[in-house]
Amino acid sequence: MSARLQDLEVHLPNRPGALADLGQALGGSGVSLEGGGVFTHDGHAVAHYLVDDGPAALAVVTAAGLGPAVVRDVAMTRLDQETPGQLGALARMLGDAGVDVLVQYSDHAGNLVLLVSDEHTAVCRDIIERWEQD
Repeated sequence: MSARLQDLEVHLPNRPGALADLGQALGGSGVSLEGGGVFTHDGHAVAHYLVDDGPAALAVVTAAGLGPAVVRDVAMTRLDQETPGQLGALARMLGDAGVDVLVQYSDHAGNLVLLVSDEHTAVCRDIIERWEQD
């Protein structure tokens, strides 16, 4: 297992069974999906999954010919589910710092997963650290 979980982004082919092919290829190679999902916009499906071995996941997807794929670092935190407005408050702090959230989802344990541009990952993690201390 790598030191940090990573986001696997895959632009899936526009055909029935593409998600099945992705899941079977990753599962058959022992790559576990720790959260994420598939999102479709204007007929284009993009999968974002949290994986514990980004390089292995990327190699599997590439070998299976499932479309353009990339692995990126993520920032993660836990929101207080009993307090309304947590996502908005954290997102405001990020936005005020100039951090554009590209993708947001949850992992299987209920943690918030944020994908930001590579140049903003450190700033995002710093803001999350402050958030968690408050």
